[in-house]
Amino acid sequence: MRAGFNPDVGFPAHSLSPTELTALLTAERESLPFVAYRDRSGELRIVPLSPHERIRIGRTADNDIVLAGDPEISREHAQLEAAGGGWTVVDDGRSRNGTFVNGDKVLRHRRLRDDDMLRIGATAILFRDPGAAAEVTTLLAKGAPVAKLTDAERRVLLELCRPLLGGGVARTPASNQEIADALHLSLPGVKSHVRALFAKLGVDALPQNRKRAELAGRAIELGLVTARHR
Repeated sequence: MRAGFNPDVGFPAHSLSPTELTALLTAERESLPFVAYRDRSGELRIVPLSPHERIRIGRTADNDIVLAGDPEISREHAQLEAAGGGWTVVDDGRSRNGTFVNGDKVLRHRRLRDDDMLRIGATAILFRDPGAAAEVTTLLAKGAPVAKLTDAERRVLLELCRPLLGGGVARTPASNQEIADALHLSLPGVKSHVRALFAKLGVDALPQNRKRAELAGRAIELGLVTARHR
C-alpha cells in the first residue's frame, strides 16, 4: 500500500488501526480487485471482486454492499460489473443523486482503474486492482492471440510448475494449498488466479483432471517458467 493513502477515501494511513492496515495489505498482496469503504458505524469494509460477478450497491438490505442510513443513496443505486477483463461501475439512472468517480458524474457506465475513488451519497469507496498495472504480455504461439499475465499470476504459475522443474522422477504440479502456503496467499485467491491461467493459456475447455498438468506443460514449453526459476 502506498504511504500517501488517498485521504479523500475516508481512511488515510494514519487513521488505520493495525488490524485495518494488515487487512488492506493482505488484500493488496492477493493482487485481485477489491473495494474498500467505511460503513455507517465507521468500520472498514473490504469486499473482494470475483470475475463474472455483479455487485449491487444501495440503501436496502438486498444489495451486496449496503449503505444504509443515507437519504442521498437510492434503494438500488449502482452496480459494479466485471467486463472485458476489468471492472465497470454502472448507474443506469435508477439513482436520484448520481454516482461519481474521482469527482466526475457517471453517465450510465464508466470503466474503473486502479485507485479510482467512487462517491455514492456521503460514502467514498476505493477501487483497487493491484495486479492490473503489472500485466505482462505473453505470446502463446506464432499467430495465436496474446495472453496478459499479471505478476501475481506469474508467481502462481511458477509455484504450480516448481515440482516439475527439477531433474529425476517426474512429479505432479503443486496443489492450490501448496501454492497458497508458498506465496502466503489465501486459498480462494490462488484458485482465482489458477482459473484465470486456465483461460489465458487455453486449457479451460479440457476435462478438470487434465487442466493442471496441461497448464504446467504449456507454461514450461512456452518458456514462461524454466529450470532457472527453481
